[in-house]
Parts: sequence; C-alpha cells; structure tokens
Amino acid sequence: MKEVGNVLFVGVGGQGTILASKVLVDGLIKNGYDVKMSEVHGMAQRGGSVTTQVRFGQKVYSPLIEKGKADAIVSFEKSEAARWLSYLKKGGQLVVNDYEIHPVPVLIGAEKYPEKVIEKLSEAVDNKVIMNASKMAEELGTIKAQNIILLGALIKVLKLDNLDWEKVLEDVLPSKIVDINKKALKLGMDVCKNM
Repeated sequence: MKEVGNVLFVGVGGQGTILASKVLVDGLIKNGYDVKMSEVHGMAQRGGSVTTQVRFGQKVYSPLIEKGKADAIVSFEKSEAARWLSYLKKGGQLVVNDYEIHPVPVLIGAEKYPEKVIEKLSEAVDNKVIMNASKMAEELGTIKAQNIILLGALIKVLKLDNLDWEKVLEDVLPSKIVDINKKALKLGMDVCKNM
C-alpha cells in the first residue's frame, strides 16, 4: 500500500457525487485500506456545489485534503473542475465530465458561464481524462449512471482495477440498478484502457 491517496470529487447537487465516493470508500475498506471521507453539500438541493474528499492508505488521520495535495480530482461538471483545480497536486490526475450545468447566478443573468473551460483545463493539466459521461450514461439508458462511469475512469487511472468493484456495486446499490451500473463502471474503465 502506498502512503496516503487523496481523491477529491466535485460536482453539482443531484449528479451522484456522494454516491460515487461512497462506492469508492466501500471498495477500499473491503480491501483493507484505512479510509476517511468528508463531504460538503452546500446548496446541493438547489443545484449548488457538492464536494467529497476521500483519503485512503495504511493509516489515515484526517479526511481533509490540503490545496495542491489531491492525487486525483473527479469532476462531474466542467466548471467545478476549474473551481477546484488548485487542489490537484503537480502530476495529479484529472477526470472531467465535459458537461455544463448553469448555476442560478448564470440562469438569472447575474453572471456568465466561464468560456473555453475544457481548453483551459487541457492546457493546465497533463494527466487528464475528459469525457462526456452524461451522454454516455444516457446512451446506457439513464443519465444517473454518469457517476459510476466517472468512478470507473478514476479506478482505472488510480490502478485500483484489480479490486472486485462489481461485488462492491452489488453490496452498495439497490439490486434493480446494479446491472446498468456494472455496464457504466466498465464503460468508464474502458475509456482509460490504454493509459
């Protein structure tokens, strides 16, 4: 086991950010890691920012990740990736859903949605996976599977794909959505197959 792994999940309320992080935590615990998790909901029910910090290793003392220390950031919405980018360590891995959700200030015309977010992220980060997980999930039959697609990509880039994630999904999710989420997990891992 390496020292301590740090993963920051960021998204907008309703995207399944917390569920994806809980699946990761459950899988890590079942495989002998000490894990700490911290979540911040903000105005999640109103489409506000949601973040979850997951730290894992042989012994973890705090759930909080300092700026510049995240091994990976998984962003469920592209402007959230830009907002939290300062937490990614040099050489860290960015997994981004190329998907746009306009917050209330943008919807009412008080602010503008940032321009060229993906281009700016691509310039700023060397190790990145950019995909439209929302579209991929819709093609599977439900946009709700976008979180597990992104989780699959994270698992692959962190080289945690030797663990039995299908069993974790069976243990964590209601049985009626397990099969579609197994497909979603594989889809996310397949995007990163050659990394």
